[in-house]
Amino acid sequence: MERIFVALADKYIEMSGWQMKEQVNQVSDTAFMAAAYRAMETNHPNAIFHDPLAEKLAGDRGKKIIGNLPKQAFIGGWSVVIRTRIIDDFIQNAIVDGVDTILNLGAGLDTRPYRMELPESLRWIEVDYPHVIELKETRLFGETPRCRLERVRLDLADVDARRTLLDAVASQSKKVLVLTEAVTPYLSEDAVALLGTDLRSHESIGYWAVDYFSPASYEYRRRSGMSDSMKMAPFLFEPKDYFGFFLRIGWTPKETRYFATEAERLGRPAPFPPATRFVMRILGFFASPERRREMKQYAGFVLFEPAKTEEQAIAKKHEAQ
Repeated sequence: MERIFVALADKYIEMSGWQMKEQVNQVSDTAFMAAAYRAMETNHPNAIFHDPLAEKLAGDRGKKIIGNLPKQAFIGGWSVVIRTRIIDDFIQNAIVDGVDTILNLGAGLDTRPYRMELPESLRWIEVDYPHVIELKETRLFGETPRCRLERVRLDLADVDARRTLLDAVASQSKKVLVLTEAVTPYLSEDAVALLGTDLRSHESIGYWAVDYFSPASYEYRRRSGMSDSMKMAPFLFEPKDYFGFFLRIGWTPKETRYFATEAERLGRPAPFPPATRFVMRILGFFASPERRREMKQYAGFVLFEPAKTEEQAIAKKHEAQ
């Protein structure tokens, strides 16, 4: 049965045309791609969010990146749209829960401070490479954010500078939500562990929003050719036990939203062509209940909160065994 499943999965990849050309030359390029996809969603007749500044930020570069992808590469754009809405919801709920500061690490070309309904008193801090911040400030000149927006030019790989920033933000805030949208996948496990440990050391940091990819997705990326197409900006973070990894560094999930489930709720299922939908139905027919659940939980986003000391101790003990 497992051989049948793998064969059908390979056929699905073949039919989907996931043999992408190399388009992304560095991690920062993914920000242009994401902005272009948000601009496309804004023009959708049933848009699930509106980002009127996305097109200005994406520019010709963003359009060229997604324009040179094969037509079948729609799944990437769809996932950007769904994750955007998920994170929007996380933010709104966190503000209701008392968050007074949003710390967006690796902010890229995000425009939430401008497009979301936010309290004027909310402090929003964007952190990214100097060239990303400079481009953003140039293209958004004259636009007015809806909250107290600050920008910090900083390479997150500079651990000392990052810790200095975290110390300052944490000491000036009552409750912080940290965003790392499309950041952790490009970091090594050691780097994510160090970042998570640094965040956990501050009592005022109450939430951390992080990308989720299942172990099955790692193999899919390799089979589909996606890894080759992104070899200049490869995914490095592939823990065997995702939730166990975060628990060991002090974080437990408060809420997990999977793309497939969220897309159903929003009425925006992945726009697979008919042939691909047929293959997926066959996959579901042959798959066990556990496998079908894995297919539903392929990727998503997790809102973490600090784990209790005893939970973390149990996780470390289990790892040692």
